[in-house]
Amino acid sequence: MKKVITYGTFDLIHYGHINLLKHAKQLGDYLIVACSTDEFNLNAKDKKAYFSYEQRKSLLESVRYVDLVIPENSWEQKINDIHEFKIDVFVIGDDWAGQFDYLRNEGCEVIYLPRTPEISTTQIKSDLNRNKKK
Repeated sequence: MKKVITYGTFDLIHYGHINLLKHAKQLGDYLIVACSTDEFNLNAKDKKAYFSYEQRKSLLESVRYVDLVIPENSWEQKINDIHEFKIDVFVIGDDWAGQFDYLRNEGCEVIYLPRTPEISTTQIKSDLNRNKKK
């Protein structure tokens, strides 16, 4: 069984997220999604998600491409996850291109998938804030 893992906050899940998850699943048989916890988002990423970790986890678990959702608690856990879950393929959006190449040394393939250009959670939040001010 070929196992794939991806990481992210997955707040305000939209079709760009679904595209990423669909393409990630096509690269293997079993897709694990590491969803950033609220604490990790706040302390390491300096951002606050609209939905709580538990809500985002529940949404991800309802996506047919996702087999397992685990918490992402730190930047450093990726190496441990690769070994613990016997990961074959690490997948992330191409806005991170080159930043996780070191994971190849852990025995897995690293793939940067193209983002869906016209959509992002940041853009959705910006649009909603702009419309709210009108």
